Amino acid sequence: MAFILGGLGILFSFIAGIPMAFLGTVGSRIFGGVIENWLFLAIPLFVFMGLALEKSGVAKNLLLTLQRLFGRTPGGLAISVAILGVVMAASTGIIGASVVMLGLLSLPVMLKQGYRPEMAWGVIAASGTLGILIPPSIILVIMGSILQISVGALFKAAIIPGLMLGGLYIAYIFITASLKPAWAPPADMDDENADNTPLVFALLRDLLGPVFLIAAVLGSIMMGIATPTEAAAIGAAGSLVLAAAARQLTMKNLRSVVRSTSDTSAMILFVVIGATCFSVVFKRLGGDTMIEEIITGTGLGPYGLLMLLMGLIFVLGFFLELVEISFVILPLVIPVVETLQFGNGLSGQPLMVWFAILVAINLQTSFLTPPFGYALFYLKGITKGQISIGTIYRSILPFVGLQVFGLLLCFLLPQIVLWLPGMMP
Repeated sequence: MAFILGGLGILFSFIAGIPMAFLGTVGSRIFGGVIENWLFLAIPLFVFMGLALEKSGVAKNLLLTLQRLFGRTPGGLAISVAILGVVMAASTGIIGASVVMLGLLSLPVMLKQGYRPEMAWGVIAASGTLGILIPPSIILVIMGSILQISVGALFKAAIIPGLMLGGLYIAYIFITASLKPAWAPPADMDDENADNTPLVFALLRDLLGPVFLIAAVLGSIMMGIATPTEAAAIGAAGSLVLAAAARQLTMKNLRSVVRSTSDTSAMILFVVIGATCFSVVFKRLGGDTMIEEIITGTGLGPYGLLMLLMGLIFVLGFFLELVEISFVILPLVIPVVETLQFGNGLSGQPLMVWFAILVAINLQTSFLTPPFGYALFYLKGITKGQISIGTIYRSILPFVGLQVFGLLLCFLLPQIVLWLPGMMP
C-alpha cells in the first residue's frame, strides 16, 4: 500500500505535467508534518506497551480466573474471552497481538470444552479487535492528527461506545448459549489442576496489574496531567514493571518486543509517507474539490451524507486496512463533514469527535469482513488448516451485525459519544 500510494502520486504528477519542484514539497510535508509530529511518538510507545504486556503472561492468568468466575454461566468461557478482550484493548490496543493471544489462550480450551466453531471463532475475532476503539487506541491517535482534534477528547469519547460493543457481545453470547446450550457447553469446574486460590483474591491478583496500567494511562490523560504521548511513555514503563513482576522481563522477551515494535511502527510510518505523497498530488490536481462536489451534489441532507460516507468506509473495509483508509479517505471528506449542519450543538470539535468515533466503530469491521479481514487470517494461521476459512467467515457475521447495530446507536444518539467528553472537558 505504501508503494502503491506513493507510486500513484509520482506517476500522476508526470502524467499531469506537475513541475518537479512541486514534488519537493512532498519531502517537506513528510518531514515537517509527519516525522516531526510529536503526537506520532505515542504510536511506538503504545505498541511497545501492548507487546510487553502480552509477554508478561497477565492475560493468561486473567482468563483462567474469569473462567472460574463465569464457569456456571451459559457461555461462561466465551463471556470470559469477551471481558478479557475489553481489558486487553484498554491496556494494549494492538489488534494483531490481541487476536493471536486470545486465540492461542482460549481456542484450544473452547474446542476441548465442546464449543461450536461458529461461536468460538467469532468471539475471539470480535473481542480481539476492540482495541481499535477502546483507548489507548493507536488509530485514534492517528485520526486525532489527521482531523486536527484533541486525542484526549477522542479517548474520552470512545470509552462508552467501546464498552457498549463489549456489552453487546456478552449479551449475544449469553442469549445464544441459553437458547443453544450445545453451542457453548458449561466448563468442567472439577479440574484437579485448577487454581485453588480463593476467587476474590485471584481476581484482585490478576486484575490489579492491568487496572493499574489502564488507570495510569487513561487517568493521566483525562485528568489533564499528561498528554497522550507522555501517557504512552507511562504505559510503556508500566508494562515493563508488570513484566518484571511476572518474572518475564528477560533479554529474549525484551529483544522480541523491541523488534516487533520497530516492525509495526515502521509499517505505519511507511504507509503515512506513501499516503502523504498521494494526497499532496491528489489535492494539487483538484481531486479534493471534485470529491466534495460529487458528495454534496447528491442532494442528500446532513444525515444522508453522513450515512453515505459511513457506507463508503464500510465497503472500503472489505478491501483496505484501517490505516490506509484513515490516511487516504479522511483528508478527502473532512471539508464535507465540516460543512454539515446537524444542530443540537453538533459543530466544530464535537462534530469532528462524533464523526471520528463513528469512523472508528466502522473501521473495526475492516478487521472482520472478508475477503481481507486481518483478524480472520490471524485465526486461520492459529488453526493450522484445521478449520476452513468459510467457517471462520460465517462465525463473524453475527458480530459484524452487532458492530453495525452499535454504529447505528451512536449515529442516532450522539450523546453516547459526546456525553463523557462534555462531563470531563
